[in-house]
Amino acid sequence: MLSEQSVPVVRATLPAVGAALGEITDRFYARLFSAHPELLRDLFNRGNQADGTQKQALAGAIAGFAGMLVDRPGTRPDAVLSRIAHKHASLGVTSEQYKTVQRHLFDAIAEVLGDAVTPAVAAAWDEVYWLMANALIAREAQLYETAGVAEGDVWRPMLVTGRHRETPDVVSFTLRAADGGPNGSFLPGQYVGVQAELPDGARQIRQYSLSRGPGRAEWRISVKRLRSGPGPEGEVSSWLHANLGAGQTVMVSAPFGGLTLPEGDGPLLLASAGVGVTPMLSMLDELATTGSARRVIVAHADRSPDDHAHRDELARLVAALPHGECHLWYEDPDGCAPGARAGRTDLGALELPEGLTAYLCGPLPYLRAVRGDLLHHGVPAADIHYEVFGPDLWLGQE
Repeated sequence: MLSEQSVPVVRATLPAVGAALGEITDRFYARLFSAHPELLRDLFNRGNQADGTQKQALAGAIAGFAGMLVDRPGTRPDAVLSRIAHKHASLGVTSEQYKTVQRHLFDAIAEVLGDAVTPAVAAAWDEVYWLMANALIAREAQLYETAGVAEGDVWRPMLVTGRHRETPDVVSFTLRAADGGPNGSFLPGQYVGVQAELPDGARQIRQYSLSRGPGRAEWRISVKRLRSGPGPEGEVSSWLHANLGAGQTVMVSAPFGGLTLPEGDGPLLLASAGVGVTPMLSMLDELATTGSARRVIVAHADRSPDDHAHRDELARLVAALPHGECHLWYEDPDGCAPGARAGRTDLGALELPEGLTAYLCGPLPYLRAVRGDLLHHGVPAADIHYEVFGPDLWLGQE
């Protein structure tokens, strides 16, 4: 909880700080990367920096967390903090780096707000920062311990044993430990970080879901090439598509991610769009392998059948479940997917059972729309879980 002396200070200054967060995060990243260019080169996602989404995510996290401290004392946005911690762990973030971030962030705050940052204001917002940072540090320590690695030491070389083109924009890669040892375990739905050594010497990292269940000799990731559009072309996905093949090695992190298959026998909804199908494939593979009798409703949306990665595999896995059902929506069905609906996901067309637990993965507009539909149909917010590909721009809205 925020201390008694800091609560009124944060409440009084939150509007001014919130209004200036865009400029503050701009100055913060400029300062941070000027002092530590290696962080932009080898840790931060340069694409998210270029399109501004990382700055939006940071501003949302600060404002959302501070607002919660003054409006709902004694509570924490654990789902949001858990998503951030898992992402940080997949990057190998260490507790020492939080000190570096604090120094440059508060220099940026002082630069933007000037004389308004009195000693009392600085102390109160420093308390906000460290309450959030220490919660993340503690969670990340737990994740490293569970993974059996030292803090930040998540990387190891893996051998690419196979490459398969799933769609014009999606390629899957199978991986095994380069030293010949076991790959290790993971939970269905988790992802790994992958390092790409780019032509300019940068080692950029991106996260990719493991798209098959655990218990196999090889892992599999499915990489969608991000083509230029509203944002920059994906430099890592483009490099992997163009350069990574069987027989090569690539640095891969331990598995992380909190969107994982729940235990029990309650009904499940696995809803995805585009390449968001990948963690659902891992969950379905595990359910089919273990002979689960749960009711499993799969709802997937895509541009067209040809753009739907692992389409036949998805159908096979659902058909292997005694109480599985698969519902597909395509913007352009093109006549080769019998039974598929045209347009966007419509949960009103489905019979949703009581006690449903929902798992969602896809672009942010899709997540918001499907989550809103589920709430409208009476599914409690606590039973709706999702994974965001890229910066979490939903921070502070849960």
